[in-house]
Amino acid sequence: MNHVVRLAVPLFTALLILGGVAGVATAAPDGLKHCEVSSGRVPETASPDEVGIDSAALTAAVAFASDPTRRNVQVFRNNCLIATGPHNAETGGEPWNMWSVTKSVVAMVAGIAVDQGRLGLDDPIGNHLPAGLGDRAHREITVRSLLTESSGMQVAVASEGVTGLVQLDPNVVAQAMAMPIEHPQGTVWQYSQRAVDLLAYVVQQAVGEDFQAFAQRNLFSPLGIEQTDYHWGRDRSGNTYGYAHLLLPPDDFVKLGLLVLGKGAWGDRQIISAEYLTQATTPTLPNPCYGFLFVVNGPGCEPLFPGLPADAVQMSGMLRQDVFIVPSLGLVISWTGVTVPGGSVSFPHDVLRTTAAAFREPRLADPGPYVPREDISVMDPSISNPTATLAAFGIGPSAYPGCGPVTCLGKPLGPPIADWPPGCFILGCVGTDPETPGIH
Repeated sequence: MNHVVRLAVPLFTALLILGGVAGVATAAPDGLKHCEVSSGRVPETASPDEVGIDSAALTAAVAFASDPTRRNVQVFRNNCLIATGPHNAETGGEPWNMWSVTKSVVAMVAGIAVDQGRLGLDDPIGNHLPAGLGDRAHREITVRSLLTESSGMQVAVASEGVTGLVQLDPNVVAQAMAMPIEHPQGTVWQYSQRAVDLLAYVVQQAVGEDFQAFAQRNLFSPLGIEQTDYHWGRDRSGNTYGYAHLLLPPDDFVKLGLLVLGKGAWGDRQIISAEYLTQATTPTLPNPCYGFLFVVNGPGCEPLFPGLPADAVQMSGMLRQDVFIVPSLGLVISWTGVTVPGGSVSFPHDVLRTTAAAFREPRLADPGPYVPREDISVMDPSISNPTATLAAFGIGPSAYPGCGPVTCLGKPLGPPIADWPPGCFILGCVGTDPETPGIH
């Protein structure tokens, strides 16, 4: 289980400097304040005490959580913003690479396509792929298997993703279709990068529209997230990366968490069905700590969610870009920043434990101190496999036929990072150029 849990949350989470924010909210039958979500830029606020959280205890969490690696921190209860980090004013509107949180966003977009009847969870992906792309075994992989990271395709987490850092990939869809199949689908959980790239393409084919355009119209726009706010990277064939490289402002990032908290409802609009999100956040047979590209608090997964109830879920990204969502508590905690791999490994546990202790209504059990868990070596074949990197350049047994560094599938390739706007780099977007994405 330790091995599975470690892969389920790449580089895990941290909560940073929390500060109280007071405001106006609405009374409710439970005696606590409740707020309405807003597609605008200024959320409703409340004091911790107004939503059943001890202000003094939260202040202790604030003191404990002071850490310079966090760029942005936001804590909500009952849709009310109750705590923020000291740098939120300057970082809230700056797009930041959400890394593997991108996977959860792809799952949400896929859910909208499922709700619209354009995609079936048990559809073989070959139903939506162009004729001739991939062999029979790959085309028989189902949408569900891609969502649950149980496609059976070989994985090499770091080696698959390294070429995406500067977007050298000729065609991530072709790369996915060339990854050897090692297991029967639906039986073994493996943290695949290429499988999620493939899923984004399958959704695009199913809806008959560019993936990003579909996501903008059906997910982002209803939340008040403008196309000019963010950047979502593409490979050299124009395919949207699904595994990472959604550069999203933290003030927009947290809205996605609030949408999941509301079971897909945003005000009076149901953006994603509650039925789909229930499936997406339920443990799966291949991995009880994983749903549809969400980390979930299934049996044996409690160390990932110290002090939080069984319905806690997480959108988790490298370098600790995370949002924790606990519907039964009305709680959303999000943070972004840069954390050195291996640094402060107990930090997420310690801060979440301290935050849970601040709850007055309900009282939460103390999970106890952090217990070290076995990590996975970077030399593990599931992490590093040069074959997966070489395949991106048309070299070796995992290269897709006819896909190399200059052309792929008979089409010329664009230059690397050609679609990056001014001011954008691998970690985020900054600057005053009018074309630089961000909340202005």
